[in-house]
Amino acid sequence: MTTRPYNVADVMTKKVVAVAPGAGFKEIVEAMARWKVTALPVLEKDHRVIGVVSEADLLPKEEFHERGPGLIEQMHRLGDTGKAGSLCAGDLMTSPAVTVSPDTLLPQAARLMATHRIKRLPVVDMGVLAGIVSRSDLLKVFLRPDSELADDIRHQVIERLFPLQSAHARVEVTDGVVTLSGEVHDGTLIPVAARLAQAVEGVVDVRCELTVAESA
Repeated sequence: MTTRPYNVADVMTKKVVAVAPGAGFKEIVEAMARWKVTALPVLEKDHRVIGVVSEADLLPKEEFHERGPGLIEQMHRLGDTGKAGSLCAGDLMTSPAVTVSPDTLLPQAARLMATHRIKRLPVVDMGVLAGIVSRSDLLKVFLRPDSELADDIRHQVIERLFPLQSAHARVEVTDGVVTLSGEVHDGTLIPVAARLAQAVEGVVDVRCELTVAESA
C-alpha cells in the first residue's frame, strides 16, 4: 500500500546512457539508435550533467546538408544554424540541462516537461546523475492494479474521513476509474473524499455517488 505521493525516484530509469562533451556526431547518433533513446545527457568526468543532446539538436545537420543556411535563416535561427556545423556533444547540446531531483513529485516533473517541451529529464542527486525520467515513466502509475487502488482509497480516504461509517461506504475501481458509493453521516466531507480519491496516484477518474444517510 502506498502511503505517500509517488516521486521521480519511484519511476525513473537508473541505467542511463550518456556521452562526454567530446563525443562525436556519429557516435551520438549510433548511441541513440543502439539504445532506442531520443536524447542523451552530456556528462563531465565527475558525472555531473552539463547539458542534453537530443534528436532536435542533431537535425539541423541534415536540414542544411545540401545547402547552407541563408542570411535570414542565420539571423532568425542562430542556434540551429550553429549546430549544423557542430561536430561534438559539447557544441551540439542544449545547456544548461533542465533537471529534477529524485524526490521531485510526478506532477512537478510533468509540468517541467510540458513547460520546456521536452520528453525526458535527467535526475540529479547532489549534482551527480542518478537516473533519467521520461514521459512514459510518469505514466507508470496508471499501471497500478485496480485492487491496489481500491485498498489505498479505503485506508487513506474512507477510513480516515468516515471512521464510524466506513462499513457503509463502498469503493469500486474499474480500469482506474473509482466509484464511491453508500451512505455517510457528514455530507460536508463527501466532496473532500472525492478530491482525496482523485489525488491517489494511478487514479484515472472518480465518480462520487456517496449520499447522506437519512438518519444523519
